[in-house]
Amino acid sequence: MSWTIRPERAGDEAAIAALTQRAFAGHPHSDGSEAEMIARLRRDEDLLLSLVAEDGGEIIGQVTYSRAHLSTGDDGWMLLGPISVAPTRQKEGIGRALTEAGEAAIRKMGAKGITVLGDPQLYSRFGFAQHTPLRLKGELADYLQVKSFGAAVPEATVSFAPAFG
Repeated sequence: MSWTIRPERAGDEAAIAALTQRAFAGHPHSDGSEAEMIARLRRDEDLLLSLVAEDGGEIIGQVTYSRAHLSTGDDGWMLLGPISVAPTRQKEGIGRALTEAGEAAIRKMGAKGITVLGDPQLYSRFGFAQHTPLRLKGELADYLQVKSFGAAVPEATVSFAPAFG
């Protein structure tokens, strides 16, 4: 492993946007707005954590965390995503390393758990579960998955920052 993981720094924004666009290009569940979502999260001060994987000064991966908003008002639940890895660097463990580093960081921040919208087969490998008491309204409801850090998953409806539309 020649790459390292570090927090996003000022000046990384353009490289993250370009990486995100490349990573999501042609993805069947992408509308091409992921890079703009990250920019809006930053602008709206909803970006809780952004980590990058870097190799020789080049950003080759990035993961974003923001707050999940529960209808019960329960705090401490986060949203993982978007997460991007350069197409030429996929299958090297970069996405897994970013996810694990992000999870460790938000645990230290006092998070109760993480939500994600994505492929259930992929995210189940990271300990995420579908069909919990936490629900999402709309067409993406079947893609909602939750990982608790020990807290009971509340029976609630979840929503996300305005950047996600």
